[in-house]
Amino acid sequence: MVKIAIDAMGGDFGPEPIVKGTVEALKEKQFEAILVGKKDEILSLLPNGYKDKISIVEASDVINMSDAATDALKRKESSIYKAVDLVKSHQADGVVSAGHSGATMTVATLRLGRLKGVSRPALVTLMPSKANTRTVLLDVGANVDCKAEHLVEFAVMGDYYARDMLSIKNPSIGLLANGEEESKGNDVTKEAFKLLKDYDGFKGNVEGGDIFNGSTNVVVCDGFIGNLVLKTSEGVASTISYFIKDYIRQSPVAITGALLMKKVFKLLKKEIDYAEIGGAPLIGIKGCAIVSHGKSNPKAVKNAIFQAIRYVDTGVNDHIEARLETLKPKD
Repeated sequence: MVKIAIDAMGGDFGPEPIVKGTVEALKEKQFEAILVGKKDEILSLLPNGYKDKISIVEASDVINMSDAATDALKRKESSIYKAVDLVKSHQADGVVSAGHSGATMTVATLRLGRLKGVSRPALVTLMPSKANTRTVLLDVGANVDCKAEHLVEFAVMGDYYARDMLSIKNPSIGLLANGEEESKGNDVTKEAFKLLKDYDGFKGNVEGGDIFNGSTNVVVCDGFIGNLVLKTSEGVASTISYFIKDYIRQSPVAITGALLMKKVFKLLKKEIDYAEIGGAPLIGIKGCAIVSHGKSNPKAVKNAIFQAIRYVDTGVNDHIEARLETLKPKD
């Protein structure tokens, strides 16, 4: 049975939503849950029927959002350090944390190590699109500066994430640039284009709109650009939601229409709600680490755990290593 270590202390709202989300996950799926944090606080939040179903690992320290990410490596009593170490020692298969994302990525990368053939792990997110599935976007924050070969690795990792996690047989892969022509982009993307030209599924350069129109399954970029895309998209979605609510409030006719469109609004909210996905996997490390939003509610925690379970079950890491091995230059 898959074992998931959950950082119970890292979220913005303390352990309550983390514990509740873990309990909700256990109601729906079979797995072994290990909550890492202050035992007394965790136990006070657990329903009686679950106190003997969840393991608790004591961690007296918590990495705060204001702390430097590199500090986490020195603070071995912190909840995120101990949760990652459970994966390193094979006492857990994956880790989920809604805490300090930089600390989670730093500890996971340096304590667990990188997959063979991976020089830079990447953070993956799933973006809403017009297609029946979401668009895989990476990197969205793990690597601010990248070389062309890093983008090639991201393409391979995104390819097999789409195959295994989203069940897409032959994913199309695009390189994010300021135009579709081969001549567009900066020096790094132009070089990456050359390296990816013969890769199965590579369709060339894509523009920002292609992330959402369903034309491409995987979009590759460096972490600086990816994070800007992600944060801008969240801002646009929030602003549109605000305008819709404001117009409805001001217009009696719109109120009537909104009541009729209630189901549509509910489906729209589901598409843009981060809680539906749960978190972003740090892909390219030995193991599984899901980085969740600091404001994660129980639903987001539950879905992050589900994502970790599926990541482990599908064998994404083995498939990435095998594909990267075939891309090595021959002597």
